[in-house]
Amino acid sequence: MTTKDRNRPFRVLQLTDPHLMADANGELLGVNTRDSLDAVIAQAIKTHGQPDLILATGDLAQDGSEEAYRAFGDRLQAFVCGSAWLAGNHDESGALQTVAAEYGADRRQIVQGGWQCLLLDSSVPGQVYGELPQSELDFLEAALAEYPELPALVTLHHHPVDVGCDWMQSIGLRNREHFWQIVDRFPQVKIVLWGHIHQEQGLHRNGVHLMATPSTCIQFTSGSSDFSVEPLPPGYRWFELMNSGEFSTEVGRANDFEFELDQNSSGY
Repeated sequence: MTTKDRNRPFRVLQLTDPHLMADANGELLGVNTRDSLDAVIAQAIKTHGQPDLILATGDLAQDGSEEAYRAFGDRLQAFVCGSAWLAGNHDESGALQTVAAEYGADRRQIVQGGWQCLLLDSSVPGQVYGELPQSELDFLEAALAEYPELPALVTLHHHPVDVGCDWMQSIGLRNREHFWQIVDRFPQVKIVLWGHIHQEQGLHRNGVHLMATPSTCIQFTSGSSDFSVEPLPPGYRWFELMNSGEFSTEVGRANDFEFELDQNSSGY
């Protein structure tokens, strides 16, 4: 690796909540989820170029089908880097893991670019809320202890803090206090990142940057008391991570993607 390579940022693209289906014409509240993902991928490449790593943070499929996961993996062939996938509440973990392994996307601990990226499975079969079993908490603790000198990004599907939407209070991470007890012990954790809430958020807690990212399909209304969607374009998050622990991040959206959102739905 040259000095120039060492000095350039480690570029990470987060894609979350695409809700793909076995049916190529499958729609979520009027939005074809494959088309919206295609638009997001095209926008990310146009705006930022190629990343070094893709983090796919859950609800990759709406129907839990292997066909949907393969459609996702095929779309990532637009990139020249590797990816890592984790499960959300709509995913079928067994099918996701099977297909992720086919694409080399079943990694949980990634040491690259002077950072450590950790993926936690917060999905609970048959439930919308999330929980980290003891095995995931043990994995988190051991991985952070293994590389104390590396800045760390920790990602999961469910939100580990309140996000200002009453209807989401009960569907976040249930045992968040156990999660934070571990994170608080490791000052190298710079970023905690999630999906699930289909909106952009940026918060802080004890020096850690907390971030949520728009879905690659439909967006939930920020600050809503009841389930509500708003006609914002599908999006993604881009990171440029320096090995000093400093970083920059921005949310991009496929502003040219045309869709007709069903805003009268009471759920999805």
